[in-house]
Amino acid sequence: MSYVEMSRISKRFAAVLANDNVSLSVNRGEILALLGENGSGKSTLMNMLAGVYIPDSGSISINGKPCSFRSPQDAIAAKVGMVHQHFKLIPVMSAWENISLGEKGNGKGRRLSNPFIEKKRINKKITDIEQQFGLFTVHEKKIYDMSVSEQQAVEILKMLYRGAEILILDEPTAVLTPQEIVSLFAMLRNMKEAGNVIIIITHKLNEVLEISDRVTVLRKGKAVSTVRTAETSARELTELMVGASVSLKIHREEPVPRTRPLMEVRSLSCRRADGVAALSDMSFDLYGGEILGVAGIAGSGQRELCEIIAGLRHAEGGSVFFQGKDILGLSPRAVRSRGVSMSFVPEDRLGMGLVAGMSITDNILLRSYEKTPGIFADRQGGRALAEQIVRRYDISTPSVSHPVRKLSGGNIQKVLLGREIDLEPRVLITAYPVRGLDIGASYSVYDMLNEQKKRGVAVLYIGEDLDVLRELCDRIMVIHSGAVMGFVDPRLSTKEDLGFLMLGHKAGKP
Repeated sequence: MSYVEMSRISKRFAAVLANDNVSLSVNRGEILALLGENGSGKSTLMNMLAGVYIPDSGSISINGKPCSFRSPQDAIAAKVGMVHQHFKLIPVMSAWENISLGEKGNGKGRRLSNPFIEKKRINKKITDIEQQFGLFTVHEKKIYDMSVSEQQAVEILKMLYRGAEILILDEPTAVLTPQEIVSLFAMLRNMKEAGNVIIIITHKLNEVLEISDRVTVLRKGKAVSTVRTAETSARELTELMVGASVSLKIHREEPVPRTRPLMEVRSLSCRRADGVAALSDMSFDLYGGEILGVAGIAGSGQRELCEIIAGLRHAEGGSVFFQGKDILGLSPRAVRSRGVSMSFVPEDRLGMGLVAGMSITDNILLRSYEKTPGIFADRQGGRALAEQIVRRYDISTPSVSHPVRKLSGGNIQKVLLGREIDLEPRVLITAYPVRGLDIGASYSVYDMLNEQKKRGVAVLYIGEDLDVLRELCDRIMVIHSGAVMGFVDPRLSTKEDLGFLMLGHKAGKP
C-alpha cells in the first residue's frame, strides 16, 4: 500500500467540476509530479490533501489510516504541508518568526516565559532542519528584504518545522533562476532520501523529466494516466495533457538585417510608489523584423518598462524615440495622433487589456471607435471585424457577442493579441503573453508573434520561461533590479548564462 492514497476524489464549484473521481498514490521516498494544463484540477486536488478544500466525495488515507481534513491545521497534524505558489508569509517579520509562527511553545498554548531561551530553542531547531536537508536561510532577515527564492526556502522550512513529511509544492520554479532551481532540486532529492513524500504541481515538462520518479497527468479534471518518468518522454506527456499530438518546436525565422532601429530607449529611469528605483538608466534598441526578449527575476522592472513605453506610466528621466520622434510622456492617444503605430499586450489581460463583462465585439471596438466619423460607434463594422479576428486566430466562442470573461484563458489572449495585431503596429510590446495558457494556446501565440516578425514588426517579448526565450527570440536583454545586465545571443547562450545575469552579474553587449 502507498503511503498517501487519494481515491475517487471529486470536487465541484457551482457549475464547474474541478475534479472528477481522481485517484493518485505516492510512496515514501518518492517525488510525484502532478502535470496538467491550467484548469485541469491540479491545485484543487492538492488543496484537498492540504485541508484547504473539503472533497465532495472520495477518500484520503495516509499510512493506511483514513483522514478527514476540515482545515489546513488538520492536514499539518497529519504531517502534510503545502507551499503555495503565492507565499503565505508576513513581510515585516523575520525568517525565524515566520517559520515558528503559531507554534505552541510549551505544549500549554503559550510561549515560554523567557523569550530569549525560546528564540534560541527555535533557531536551534531550524538549524537542525537546515543541516538535515541542505536548505538554508538567514534567520534574522526580514521577509521584505528577501528574494523570491529566499522566501520559498522560508516557506519550505516552515512546513518542515511543523513536522511535515508530505510536502506539496505548487509551481515551485515559476520565478526562479536556473541556479536557484538547481539548489531547490538538490534539497528535494535530500528530502526524498530521508523518506519524505514530495508532490510537485507543475506544467514544465523538462523539470518533470529531471526531478520526478512518477508523473500523474490530469486533463479536464480527470486523472488520465500515471507513468514512470524513466519510461516516458516530453512528447508522450504532452499528448496525455492535451489529448492530441502537439508540436513542441518553435520555428525561429531569421531576423531582418539590422538597419536603423524602429525604437530607441535611452537612459530610462523611474521609481515605484515606495520610492525604490524600478528602472535605472535603461537603454536599448529595438529593430523591425526581430523579437527582442526580456529576461529577469519577477519585479525587476518589466512592468514599468512596458507601461512607460506604452504611455501608461510616468518616467523620471530618459527618452523613448520611435523613428526619431521622442514619445516619452505622451498618452497612448497622443502617441497615436503623431502617427506612431504601436500596440501593447499587458500581462493583466482582463484588468488592463480587455473589459471582462463586455462582448468580443465591444472589446474590439475599444481600439477602433476613434476612426468612426460622428458620435456613434460603427457596431456593424465592429462585429464584422470581430468575426474576422475570430476566424483568423481560431478563437473558440459561441459568438462574437459572447462576454470575454466566459472564454478560456487561451481564447481571451487570442482576442487581445488579435485586436492589437489587427491595428498593424510597427512595434508590438507583449508582457507574459502565454502566462496561464495551456501548451496548445501557448504555441498559437508563438506562431502569431513569429508572423508579425516576418512582416517586419519589432516585437518586445517579456517572458519567464527561459527555454521559450532562447527558442523564440533573436536577442535577449537580461535585467536585474531595473538595470540592464547584458544582451545575449540565444543561439550561443545557456539557461545558466541567463541565470547568472538575472542574479545581477554584468556582461557586455555583443
